[in-house]
Amino acid sequence: MISRRIASRAAAVLLAAVTALPSTANAAAGAPAPPAPAPAPELDLVPGVAPGPGQPWQIDTPDEALPPTVYTPTEAEDAVEPKEAAPGAYDLIEYVPLDDAVSKVSCSKKTGPYQRQVERWLKLKADGKQSAADCEAIRAFQTKHKIKPASGFAGPITWSTMMLIGAKKDPNAAKKCPVRSYKVACVDLDRQLTWVQEDSKVVFGPVPMRSGRTGHLTRKGWHTVYWRHKNHVSTLYDEPMPYAQFFDGGEAFHAVYGSIYTTVGSYGCVNMKLKDARKLWDVLKKGDHVYVWGKRPGS
Repeated sequence: MISRRIASRAAAVLLAAVTALPSTANAAAGAPAPPAPAPAPELDLVPGVAPGPGQPWQIDTPDEALPPTVYTPTEAEDAVEPKEAAPGAYDLIEYVPLDDAVSKVSCSKKTGPYQRQVERWLKLKADGKQSAADCEAIRAFQTKHKIKPASGFAGPITWSTMMLIGAKKDPNAAKKCPVRSYKVACVDLDRQLTWVQEDSKVVFGPVPMRSGRTGHLTRKGWHTVYWRHKNHVSTLYDEPMPYAQFFDGGEAFHAVYGSIYTTVGSYGCVNMKLKDARKLWDVLKKGDHVYVWGKRPGS
């Protein structure tokens, strides 16, 4: 007779094997298995609470693994504008530690993922540790720029807002994006910003964006916009990629219908808010140049 311990172990192995098998539908269609879920963050971050069951939150579509099939869209196809984002999709809602949200603290004691960068921008002691003075200074900034909740937690929205403010007057002040007589779409991974310049004149942006995560980094260097599709849908996961402008394999500028302010990056694409991707669509054309440099924080 098999012991209870051995039987339990056998059942667990069987369950793991069954779980690892692709679904019948996927196997029949020859579709690749979905990617493994990303590891849980060290802090349970909520804005309130992240969207739950029945409220999907699109992060990105991993088309960078497979370049799209290029074709010429018909006039009728190009005449269709992508659907609008849901109200509040791009609100400046900062994700905060779960226990802060539950207890509704007025000033977070937690060290945020962008603590040191935020301290440096506010000209505080940049030790990467949260203090009462740090919290009050961060809260004041969040209140001024309508970031909610204004709890003093140094999250991605707070940091991104600071990067955008600092770049508004002259995004290429550090001269990291090459100046050319033609248009260059500049993708700054360090600050998670993108803009377009022609000569030294900025003709679009800067705007916030989200680049590739660890393992799916947005490829650096010179690229060229080789295909544009206003209503592209991911060929791998059937997810919308509005105003897609492909510049390297499956990597493209495109809009997403959810927050771009996350500590987790995309699957290689340059994710944008819908209104920004729409404006960029009108600025760039096939053959325009793209230059990518830097390193996404945390990647």
